[in-house]
Amino acid sequence: MPLYKYLTPENTLRVLDGSVRLTQPGAFNDPFEMVPELHVPEDFETKDISISFDVLAPRRQPSVGDLAVDFESDHCNDINSRNILSSLNKSIGILCLSKNELSLLMWSHYAGEYSGAVIEFDEEHEFFTGLFNIEYREHRPKKDISSYLSSELPIPIAELCVKPKDWEYEKEYRIVRNLSDCKPVGEYNGFPVYVMDIPLEAIKSVTLGERMPVAIQRDIWNKIKNTTISLNLAAIANWGYEFRKEPIKYNLPVSDMNPLISPRTAHIFSELENDFGEMARWMIKEHKLSSIANHTL
Repeated sequence: MPLYKYLTPENTLRVLDGSVRLTQPGAFNDPFEMVPELHVPEDFETKDISISFDVLAPRRQPSVGDLAVDFESDHCNDINSRNILSSLNKSIGILCLSKNELSLLMWSHYAGEYSGAVIEFDEEHEFFTGLFNIEYREHRPKKDISSYLSSELPIPIAELCVKPKDWEYEKEYRIVRNLSDCKPVGEYNGFPVYVMDIPLEAIKSVTLGERMPVAIQRDIWNKIKNTTISLNLAAIANWGYEFRKEPIKYNLPVSDMNPLISPRTAHIFSELENDFGEMARWMIKEHKLSSIANHTL
């Protein structure tokens, strides 16, 4: 199955330029991110907790160290989890993806209120080595801290990636990488921004948002017209609360197949001084005349 990423206009262009951000978990919008309750027994020796994590390993089945949902203790808290999270913020970055390409909420929350795009990635590409799904639970995880400290092997990061069922509609998948393998490029909202190079071969398609500015639509067209990346527009459907995909380009370079120009997408090509531009301008003109005629009737 494909993987999808909802992006703002600016970040869409960055990905098509070959760069994607891997975000520290503390910078995510969910304050419960990777912060389980930890049970620290009363006789636990006070010391600095040093835990090794593996960014590629899958979560263990069954999960190690989980306590019962109804487990209660005065020594259960998230203080140590927050300390671990602070450490992870300095060492790992996460790329969040989705199996859901039809979410109106994600279009609004992550794609600039429909002004961005959804990029479809090839799950089989080596870039996504270590891919794992988010586990959604009704109750916040409770773990015994000894399960972190007694393991001879590093703990899979995937085991920390548990979210409330409220987020289940996102159908989220992730890859995690060490920040030492990424490149710092600045700062945003108090966190350093780290990126990795991502090859265009890992991208299958781009779907433009209903509200994406025309200038950016043209930029995207110019970036992918000579590639095998397909291009669509998420146009509002005539019926129901949904979008219809209006194709602009199939998975062939423009030298092998002309773009598909419709009244809804003609503006992308209307400034070109070639056959595509001539066709687009004619289509826009005819569409306006038809709309005026229908309105008069």
